[in-house]
Parts: sequence; structure tokens; C-alpha cells
Amino acid sequence: MIVKLHKQARTTPAIREEIKHATGTLAELAARFNVSIHTIRKWKQRDSVLDQPHTAHRLQTTLSPAQEIVAVELRKLCRLGLDDLLVVVREFLNPGVSRSGLDRCLRRHGVGNLRDLDTRPITPASKPFKAYEPGYFHMDIKYLPQMPDETSRRYLFVAIDRATRWVFAQLRPSKTAKEARQFLAALHKASPCHIRTLLTDNGSEFTDRLFNKQKQASGHHEFDQLCVALAIEHRLTKPRHPQTNGMVERFNGRISEVLATHRFESGQDLEATLLRYVLLYNQHLPQRMLAHQTPLLAMKQWQKSHPELFKKQVRNRPGLDSKPHRIFTFNTK
Repeated sequence: MIVKLHKQARTTPAIREEIKHATGTLAELAARFNVSIHTIRKWKQRDSVLDQPHTAHRLQTTLSPAQEIVAVELRKLCRLGLDDLLVVVREFLNPGVSRSGLDRCLRRHGVGNLRDLDTRPITPASKPFKAYEPGYFHMDIKYLPQMPDETSRRYLFVAIDRATRWVFAQLRPSKTAKEARQFLAALHKASPCHIRTLLTDNGSEFTDRLFNKQKQASGHHEFDQLCVALAIEHRLTKPRHPQTNGMVERFNGRISEVLATHRFESGQDLEATLLRYVLLYNQHLPQRMLAHQTPLLAMKQWQKSHPELFKKQVRNRPGLDSKPHRIFTFNTK
């Protein structure tokens, strides 16, 4: 049998049994067993030779049971923090309660953590994007601030491939259907892979769906006409649901961070900074969804495994240390 003794115990159950039946004065027994007189007296009086629990039989608390119930209900109904609840309890229930005593009270009643009291339904996490092969592009427009040397604001047209996160961007003077058509033509020329599907919102530069009685794309919009000519399926997001086009929206959020953390001297400075960021994004920023690879490396691996999806060789663009005047081949015309 395994006997658990108090860590400071000087006796064992067997010795205690001997003490109970030993004869002699308390001083003689204390000397014989090498313990104190108090220990001899204790084991002489007890019926059991086993250690008893040292837990206090009565909790040291200044709150009465009724006051504890009130404090717990205040915690549940008002969601008060410990310090705020302490002020209320001291003011209206018991001025002598301590912070640690109130905390122990809340823990005993299972309300020690406010997060456990939150009954709001858990919002389900957004669904991940469905896996696609290269050639499914998201397209959107980012509004840019007007620089001091500019007479009007410009717009950043952005397209991102869903499979590889490869980004193509251009600055345009307006966001008309003509500009959107020219951007699509430039994207078709620059993209190493065949563009099969294009997802945009319902802006007038992309579609006329919201401006006709049928609430369907008529097919006469010049952007749709170019999609047909290039054999691209043009899909539209559901109205007032920008999360459908969330991939390009996230990239535009990165652009917003660049705009907020840089000071631009001119429109040319703004353009150079944004296009340089696009270059760095494609070549030097690993993506967690790409197994910590860069978009360009992911594009190259797709070309090795599925060459039929590509129309030209995927190549690195010139770096910062070689021919810097060729870094930005995007144009605004």
C-alpha cells in the first residue's frame, strides 16, 4: 500500500501506532521517539494514524452567501471587470471586501473569466478561395490621392491571379470603360498564362449590368466585347458583396498601407513607389497560401507541371542593381 505522508512529517503510520500504545510520560515518549511533546499528545488523542487534510474547514471570506449571490449576478448581467465590480461591491454590499477575495468568489462560482460569459454566436470564418489553375484573375480599381503637381487624381488598375497571386498593375488617368479595356489588353499581353476567367465588380467601367432593365450584362459593353474577342469568361460579383472579390481587395489594402506610410513629392514619385511595390510583391514577398513561396516562383512551378496553361516563358523582371531604368515597364497610356 502506498502511503502519502506530509512533506514535513517526522513519523510514519507504524511509529504513530506505537505512540498510541506506548506507556510513560509525554516527556519520556517525546525523547524516546525524537519528536515534540505536542506530537505525542496529538497522536495519543487521535483515532486514526493517517494524515488529515489541511484544507480550511471554513473559507476566509468577508462576503456572506447572500452578498456573493448579488456580486455574481452583477458580474453576469453587467459584464463588469474585476476592478469595476470591486468598486460597486465595496460601495453597496461590503466595504471590507478585498480584491483577491472577490476574485476567489467569482472563480468559485464559475464567472472568473468574462470571455466565458460571452453568449454571442461565433462568427464562422470566411471560406477559403476555391482552388483554381493559373488563368483566373480578379480585377479591381484603387483610388489614388491627388499629388500637388497633378490636376486630377489617378487610379490604380489591379489584376491578381487566384492560383499564384501574381499581380499586374497600371496607373490610369480615369476609370472609364475605355481605360478598363486598355488595361485588359495590357494584362493579356503581359500575363505569362492564358487568361480564361476574369472576375470584376459591377462598376460602369466593367459592365452595364446595373444600368439596363434586364439587370444582366447586355454584351455590348466595350469591356465585355474585348473579353469575347480574347476568349475570356467575364464574371461579375453579386451587387453589394465586395467580399466575393476579396483577393484583390486584400491587395488593395496593402496598397493603402503603402500610401499611408510614405510621403510622396510628386505624381511620378507616387507611381514609381507603387509599381516598385508590385515588383517586390511578385518577386520577393513569400505568401503563406503559396507554401511561403513568391508569386513568381509559384508561377514558374505551375509552368513546369502544366505547360499547356501558359503562352510564354515566365521570367524574372530586371532587379534593382541592373538597368534601373527598365524596372517599371508599366505605362499610363
